[in-house]
Amino acid sequence: TSSGVFLLQMGWGDLGAFGEPSKETPNLDQMAAEGMLFLDFYTANPLCSPSRAALLTGRLPVRNGFYTTNGHARNAYTPQDIVGGIPDSELLLPELLKKAGYTNKIIGKWHLGHRAQFHPLRHGFDEWFGSPNCHFGPYDNRERPNIPVYRDWEMVGRYYEDFKIDLETGEANLTQLYLQEALDFISKQQASQQPFFLYWAIDATHAPVYASKQFLGTSQRGLYGDAVREIDDSVGKILKHLQQLGISENTFVFLTSDNGAALISAPKQGGSNGPFLCGKETTFEGGMREPAIAWWPGHIPAGGVSHQLGNVMDLFSTSLSLAGLPPPSDRQIDGIDLLPVILQGKLIDRPIFYYRGNELMAVRAGLYKAHYWTWSNSWEEHSKGIDFCPGQSVAGVTTHTQEEHTFLPLLFHLGRDPGEKYPLSFASEEYQRALEHISGLVQQHKATLVPGQPQLNVCDQAVMNWSPPGCEKLGKCLKAPESDPKKCSWPH
Repeated sequence: TSSGVFLLQMGWGDLGAFGEPSKETPNLDQMAAEGMLFLDFYTANPLCSPSRAALLTGRLPVRNGFYTTNGHARNAYTPQDIVGGIPDSELLLPELLKKAGYTNKIIGKWHLGHRAQFHPLRHGFDEWFGSPNCHFGPYDNRERPNIPVYRDWEMVGRYYEDFKIDLETGEANLTQLYLQEALDFISKQQASQQPFFLYWAIDATHAPVYASKQFLGTSQRGLYGDAVREIDDSVGKILKHLQQLGISENTFVFLTSDNGAALISAPKQGGSNGPFLCGKETTFEGGMREPAIAWWPGHIPAGGVSHQLGNVMDLFSTSLSLAGLPPPSDRQIDGIDLLPVILQGKLIDRPIFYYRGNELMAVRAGLYKAHYWTWSNSWEEHSKGIDFCPGQSVAGVTTHTQEEHTFLPLLFHLGRDPGEKYPLSFASEEYQRALEHISGLVQQHKATLVPGQPQLNVCDQAVMNWSPPGCEKLGKCLKAPESDPKKCSWPH
């Protein structure tokens, strides 16, 4: 069985199947109607890089090194000057799938370190078309180089130079390039009768948002909606391609997101997290609960809805299970195999851990969620107009200082209160009972936790994308400044 993971950068409320009012995602909604919708599916971190590391290793970022110890409970993303990346000691899903004869391709954003030793083809992928970072910029190539785009081992250009993104109109044809790459790869694997793993990690909905010409101005939701419509159209074409080639019944496809919609760029370039509190960067539901759909015609009963507590790390274990491979036994794996859930409708009891940096911020068990720390973003950032919870202030919950609740956690019942607006009374019997259960899970978790070496602590301008492999052929090499390693400073 081949497998495909579509990793979008969208919020829970961006899909019609999850209640988006303009209903502009007919293909994703059709995918949900033909497959199974997961309503309680989470990412491992409210930020892109750590959640991608978690998806591909099946391990929490605090174990695989994708976190920082700089500044308490700071989220750490991977800007261009980050020194670290995915450690060689981590086993990635494509490395393991190779043992079962899979050919593996990543299309789009890698985000697990951009220096040569972190290249995806060193970590199990056979092919890559995309970039090591997001399409930030444009930079001036003196202070900060533009981000390179790679084909396999070598760069083929840079964003804004060879791969145009018009910041005024939002026009870029990148999604079309990523779509064509996916269709060609699938055709090639089908022709060679080779099982494959396709990781389609596109970023059109990440600010600065972009869409290609035929989609610009077509959505009720503005540019962000245009990007969503183009992604929806692309997913529809990929699924149709699998059907036309006659391999859809041998291909397991899972679609989800790496974090909640970024509200910092809302409303013009921000998505929707539906009824949930806040967004990307926070450990409230809006930052970590994701849209998720499993699709496997002939195997998954159509129109299924699951309340299984799922996590992106489960895609690691589930994909290995599909390939007939056991998970590695020499390390702690946090993902679970979802096949019994997807194929037999089972429910597996497991908690969800909400981390921010190296701090366990919250835990969900069943319908209860306990917050051990709350923090949306600092007063300093907030006073500059940076807000991860615009229009959503819940007294004592969305805090601008890092508030510790370790001795008396804030507790919510997510069935009655999905928006985390009404903490349970500390004196209630319900509070005592639920907290007792969650406290046991936290104790167990912390007793066995061995944090990995933090990868996101050190920044150095000299390691930026000055001269990526292949730059000589293109005349695109830039002169790097002197090395000057510093402790990274994380504002959020």
